[in-house]
Amino acid sequence: MSFVAEDLSQVHHPISDLFSWMSTQNDSAEFRLKGEQVAFFHEHGYVSGIRVLSDRQLEVLRHELEALAHPDHPGSEFWYEYNSNESTDPTKVLFHALGAWRIKPAFHDILWNTACLVPASQLLDGAVRFWHDQLFCKPAHHGGVVAWHQDYSYWTRTRPMAHLTCWIGLDDSTRDNGCLHYVPGSHRWDLLPITGLAGDMTAIRQVLSDEQWEAFQHPRPVELRAGECSFHHPLMVHGSYENRTDRQRRAVVLNYCRDGVCSASDEPLLAGTDIIPSGQPLGGQFYPLLFAPTAHALF
Repeated sequence: MSFVAEDLSQVHHPISDLFSWMSTQNDSAEFRLKGEQVAFFHEHGYVSGIRVLSDRQLEVLRHELEALAHPDHPGSEFWYEYNSNESTDPTKVLFHALGAWRIKPAFHDILWNTACLVPASQLLDGAVRFWHDQLFCKPAHHGGVVAWHQDYSYWTRTRPMAHLTCWIGLDDSTRDNGCLHYVPGSHRWDLLPITGLAGDMTAIRQVLSDEQWEAFQHPRPVELRAGECSFHHPLMVHGSYENRTDRQRRAVVLNYCRDGVCSASDEPLLAGTDIIPSGQPLGGQFYPLLFAPTAHALF
């Protein structure tokens, strides 16, 4: 008998004890960003080095990820997008997939990780709704690049722009193995055209002014220890270079939006999901409300 996987997007609460849910208002205090961290985010477009995963949580997520790397795994029909290699160069590998939360318990429950949600609520200035997740994995020795881009360039089917990205390292992320690089202050630029997500780190040059290109000469590498995260603005220009080390570089990305963000399309916002008519707020099975500052217990 073949195994039929459950679509975990139907469950809008944690299904394990891996990520404990806060029980009182005071429990959120330990996760709050300091005032200077919030100010840094608004000035530079990102804030990093925030510990959000324990060693045990890392171990479970890595174990689940091993199974997800095989395209024929149970539940593979629930991916929004699955690329064993999104790189345009077959000798450089970039595993990129959307929808792990629907398939594996730990990747489902990480949505309710208060260590992520409390800072996200601060930076979004409101209740936090789930947009979608991503996996970005670069194998040892021949890991591919993630080319320079702004996240919201891919998200204009939702409005207004009130989004936030939480990039979480499942391994130590360094200059040598392809850590995130940011262009500080680029979150104040206008929306740029899409020039590709993988393969060409110079493609973005064609859509930049000379002043913007000058800023690209001084990108800032953001090295993180496994279990740490970086939050960045939806217009922040960012990318990451190749992994030529003997270590993997794996990451899970949680993309949030402020509650009230609406669909701007009459097509499914993610492959295989229900249509939310243009002008209607995100909600339903695929876009759960994760955290409300005045109502922590949502289930």
